[in-house]
Amino acid sequence: MFKRILIANRGEIALRVIRTAREMGVECVSVYSDLDVHSLHTRMGHLAVPLGGDLPATSYLVAEKILAAAAKTGAEAIHPGYGFLSENAEFARAVVKRGLTWIGPPPGAIELMGDKIASRRAMLAAGVPLVPGLTDPVTDVDAALEAAKEIGFPIMIKAAAGGGGKGIRIVRDGAEMASAFRTASGEATSAFGDGRLYLERFLENPRHIEVQVMFDEHGGAVHYGERECSIQRRHQKLLEESPGPTVDADLRARLGEVALRVGAAAGYVGAGTVEFLMVGDEFFFLEMNTRLQVEHPVTEMVTGIDLVRDQLEIAAGEKLARAQADIELRGHAIEVRINAEDVSAGFLPATGTIRNLRLPAGPWVRVDSCMYNGLEVGLSYDPLLAKIIVWGADRGKAIERCRRALEELNVGGVRTSAPALLAVLREPEFRAGNFSTQFLEGLDLTSREGPEERLVAALAVVHRRAGARRRALSMDSGGRQGWLARGRAHQARQDSWEGGR
Repeated sequence: MFKRILIANRGEIALRVIRTAREMGVECVSVYSDLDVHSLHTRMGHLAVPLGGDLPATSYLVAEKILAAAAKTGAEAIHPGYGFLSENAEFARAVVKRGLTWIGPPPGAIELMGDKIASRRAMLAAGVPLVPGLTDPVTDVDAALEAAKEIGFPIMIKAAAGGGGKGIRIVRDGAEMASAFRTASGEATSAFGDGRLYLERFLENPRHIEVQVMFDEHGGAVHYGERECSIQRRHQKLLEESPGPTVDADLRARLGEVALRVGAAAGYVGAGTVEFLMVGDEFFFLEMNTRLQVEHPVTEMVTGIDLVRDQLEIAAGEKLARAQADIELRGHAIEVRINAEDVSAGFLPATGTIRNLRLPAGPWVRVDSCMYNGLEVGLSYDPLLAKIIVWGADRGKAIERCRRALEELNVGGVRTSAPALLAVLREPEFRAGNFSTQFLEGLDLTSREGPEERLVAALAVVHRRAGARRRALSMDSGGRQGWLARGRAHQARQDSWEGGR
């Protein structure tokens, strides 16, 4: 096993890797930008190396800075987390070239799966079911229109590179094609430096199901069951659960078999996720994410397996610690993403300074978080602040536990996605398991305040008025002290609620 690894990431995923590595006796090197000098991952690493810069382009995305930090600290391996350089094949090659171990799949597998067109071709050759569409990029609007007529409307224009919902547009008829094509191409070029597009048939009301897989260097391969990821906004996941509420043992076995076939066709090693779109019990390959997923904790909760430990052991050349028959799903787990977003404004990014932070706790509640009081939340990085993961003996109990945990949460000073998540958990159709990737679009999240949100809003108004009165009295020292003396108990009650809307 490694003595020291470098984590080329920040926030909650850096903390997640640090915690497992510490349990394994592995030292961790944290790297940080100028904005992250006080961040929790910076403080929790055994060593911390400044990268300089504030934006990702001048810090976490500069491969040479990461490699220099590894050389300076004597790190033997690099764990990329997710995002940033985690799916950059050239960076993976550079890590190996420097004599370090890349804690991830081979660069060739990253390259193949990072190109949606090349991966479609490879999966077609491997007999993997695909959404009807193209295996070649379209170069202009006219070519896209001709292809769409053959595939059949509605179609989805998709970026050949990248992921995360970027460079994707739905086109329902030919009149929408020109605008959608230009927009998707421009977005893909800006996000990935690659404006190539291809077309797939748009499946109406599908479910988004993914399968966690792990491969070692000795021919071993297992899957850890599926995750249901259909609760999304702008093609980005907001809530995930395992097992899928509509997946039975037979379908799970079929999904797992195809997922392992996908990984084998890519020459895969390490942790990965194979994503499918599903209509009824028919499923189609969507893509493979060549890294650890944000939602991996729900799989850990239902299997009792530490996926980061498996990652580290395999990267160190060890065999998989278990066979497929050893993996069993028990109970039900749900993860919700706490993003710095204003739900009432259409999930636009939110900024501010976190205060009066209260994280949920209790039986079978896990919080993976990078938040602390005083954290400045800006627009430089991903809006993900925390993940709340709960386990229950069945799905109903998991939903109630998740709802309770969200009601316990308080993040003052920054608006978050919590109100939208509470609305989803209360929705009868979600509780019944009747939903698709379009589910969130059908909810009016701005008019679904429950009693908790109304109480929070009322108390916040009281707090603001009290603050205004304190400021007015501050001109008179005696008056101010008298107000503080009379209002200290009242203020303490309000502080725990401010900003919790």
